[in-house]
Amino acid sequence: MSQQESQAIVHTGHPTPGTYFKVALILSAITAIEVGVFYITALGKGIIPVLAVLSIAKFALVAMFYMHLKFDHKLFTTLFVAGLALAMTVVLALISLFQFFV
Repeated sequence: MSQQESQAIVHTGHPTPGTYFKVALILSAITAIEVGVFYITALGKGIIPVLAVLSIAKFALVAMFYMHLKFDHKLFTTLFVAGLALAMTVVLALISLFQFFV
């Protein structure tokens, strides 16, 4: 077996099953925190930004590890973020067009 063939077989930079398990535990903990925050009545309308931040954290973890964006070529991350930004821009434009915030 040549050196090129042996290098092609070795996959470096991808997470181990233990890493996936740790990420799953973190996602479960964040979900438990979200459920707990839901029952705190003192937050009132302040619950929305708290849950939004927790949801964004979960989304980032899933995108980085389970979608392999953290370990793949940066072009894929750029395309993913560009599409996400475009979608958010369209949603905010539609919200402002229909004067949702007024």
